[in-house]
Amino acid sequence: MPKVERHGEIVRQWRLLVALESASRGLTLAELREAATDAVTDRTIRRDIEALTQAGFPIETARRDQKTRFSLNRDAFRGVAAAGFTLPELCALYFSRSLLTALGGTPFHDSLDSAFEKLADALPPALWAFVDRLPQALAAKGHLGQASAHPVSQDLVATLVGAALDRRRLDMRYHSFSSGREKDYLVEPHRLAWAHGALYLFAFVPEYGEMRTFAVARIVSAVARTESFTSEVGSDEVFPQSLGAFSGASEHVEIDFAPAAARYIRERAWHPSQVLIERPDGGVRLQLTVSVDPALRAWVLGFGPDARVRRPERLAALVRDAAAATLDTYASVESR
Repeated sequence: MPKVERHGEIVRQWRLLVALESASRGLTLAELREAATDAVTDRTIRRDIEALTQAGFPIETARRDQKTRFSLNRDAFRGVAAAGFTLPELCALYFSRSLLTALGGTPFHDSLDSAFEKLADALPPALWAFVDRLPQALAAKGHLGQASAHPVSQDLVATLVGAALDRRRLDMRYHSFSSGREKDYLVEPHRLAWAHGALYLFAFVPEYGEMRTFAVARIVSAVARTESFTSEVGSDEVFPQSLGAFSGASEHVEIDFAPAAARYIRERAWHPSQVLIERPDGGVRLQLTVSVDPALRAWVLGFGPDARVRRPERLAALVRDAAAATLDTYASVESR
């Protein structure tokens, strides 16, 4: 079976599980078709139910009101009910580990691992085996940061996540800062990512034949098409080449830090590629393989005279120009 079809099948079966868990009297085939939200036949629903049963989920059938009803045996989930969680709530928490991994390396890391181990023990192994097959449509980079000053619509986020999970193309209107205008795109959404206090959409743009990053706060509208896509994203990481939330090719970067800033540089992991070289004066040389973007320039400028870019010259020039422009700004203020 092609990957895109298998992907949609798993998502559809997950929807059936959630619907069954919340229906105390069970659901008919027609109700299950509606819960699937896809245009599928009774035969497809029966095949999904059979696949879930074979995977170990206790789905039972009974005749009620002259109709066959399917239900999930709640005895298998007593531990969940005792804890006050519904099955969808507990699974939503389990999915959130893709965001909580941003706390890796902090004092909370071991506690989070322990919590998720207990969470996995609260439900039958078959459920977590199934959950782990579901697509990961959310990710996070670095610290979670503060919420964006421009909150996005929950309906928009639901549309984007749903299209990423179902691998459906989107007709999207987007406000571009670079052009200063709104533009229409046909995109193939792969996932949303939270980075530096904002949500971003990673999507393949067929018109340009490349992956692009869109700030969700600047998406004016998005409508999912019925047609699916098969393009693949190259990396599961979020902005892996950048110190911020930017995409671009990586370059070799070297920055010398004076002793006053070196202590701060040594105590942090700035990027997986970093190499630290001690200097005779007590300072440190930081080597990185990252993209030369506004986030890197702003980071270097934040150290003021305690940081000096050795290479590439292009980054050194960007920092010099920004510093000179800042000096001019303050000079014009003083002359007033």
